[in-house]
Amino acid sequence: MRIALGVTGGVAAYKAAELVRLLQDRGLDVQVIMTRNACQFVRPLTFAALSGHRVITEMFGEEGREANVESAIEHIAVAESLDALLVAPATADVVAKIAHGLADDFLTTLVLATRAPLIVAPAMNVNMWESAATRHNIAVLRERGVRVVEPEAGPLACGMTGPGRLASLEAITAAVLAALGIAGDLKGETILVTAGRTEEPLDAVRYLANRSSGKMGYAVAEAGRRRGARVILVSGPTHLEAPAGVQIERVRTAEEMAEAVLRHAGEASVVVMAAAVADFRPAEVDSGKIKRGNGPPILRLEPTRDILAEISPRRRPGQLIVGFAAETDHVVENAAAKLRQKNLDLVVANDVTQAGAGFDVDTNIVTLVFPDGTVKPLAKMSKLEVAARILDEVAAIRARTAPREVAG
Repeated sequence: MRIALGVTGGVAAYKAAELVRLLQDRGLDVQVIMTRNACQFVRPLTFAALSGHRVITEMFGEEGREANVESAIEHIAVAESLDALLVAPATADVVAKIAHGLADDFLTTLVLATRAPLIVAPAMNVNMWESAATRHNIAVLRERGVRVVEPEAGPLACGMTGPGRLASLEAITAAVLAALGIAGDLKGETILVTAGRTEEPLDAVRYLANRSSGKMGYAVAEAGRRRGARVILVSGPTHLEAPAGVQIERVRTAEEMAEAVLRHAGEASVVVMAAAVADFRPAEVDSGKIKRGNGPPILRLEPTRDILAEISPRRRPGQLIVGFAAETDHVVENAAAKLRQKNLDLVVANDVTQAGAGFDVDTNIVTLVFPDGTVKPLAKMSKLEVAARILDEVAAIRARTAPREVAG
């Protein structure tokens, strides 16, 4: 996987050299971008030798050389190739630019141009870190879904003591791996994921269904596999290929999905119900094709099995259950009600009427709803990144509770 490391002009810039090595040790391909001020602390040649790539320091090619078309649009090419963008160290100036959408050099332009996850590790004087402006800017970044690796407290280069030192390189590396979904923190877990729609037969050729593509559930399965979990994917009809290394069982109807989920739930330590299961099915199914000449049929529906309602009372000690709520109105309220009624650990809610969210798209805009009333809205991001954020919460819940073995 390819990441860009943005190095800005602070004393901690020299630590970025070792950070390159740590990221490479995790199997990542690192491209370094330096601001002009960063070049005053560390020579670009150092990063070029470590990374094996040309270090980008100017927006329009090397200083003193005539710009060309390639250099003028290089930031777009780099942006499209990234799996993640890390800025470490991030000065107060660059944090402010990112927060306010300014783009006056290659790095800040790249931040706006890429859709890859963004991780920022600030480092600065303690007074600058604690200033109202910086605190506001950091809050803005977090609201947009940026992962902020807060600085540590200790002696600073300016002679003062307090928070402002660049976070440990291990903590920064862990944040990058988490953003990429390859942290390995779910090793030993068995995650049961449902995905896709269900199809409820009406006659020999027709069925009732919804628009779910299965992309969200498949992203959760992929993210779980990357983090070291064993993943069982129960999938309704979809054109997607199963992620490598994932055990998959394909089903069609809500009844078939319910049977598969109940069969596998006993061996799962985490259950993520991302499928868009039909709430109703035709009460009667015609063995042949219903003919137009017979006039409009009267369609009588009956409820399908409520899979979440069935597995929640049967949950084993330590088993976590995550539900999804695709809504068109009162999104958080409906999600919170679902969480309470079905005794869930987390509900992922989204308004499917929003552009870039819900069905048939590669992005999503979700709100995470927790039993204690906490609500975490996330910015629009890829469904794989949404999946990574969901599993971040699963890992955090695991860390807060004493792990208990789930019988298989």
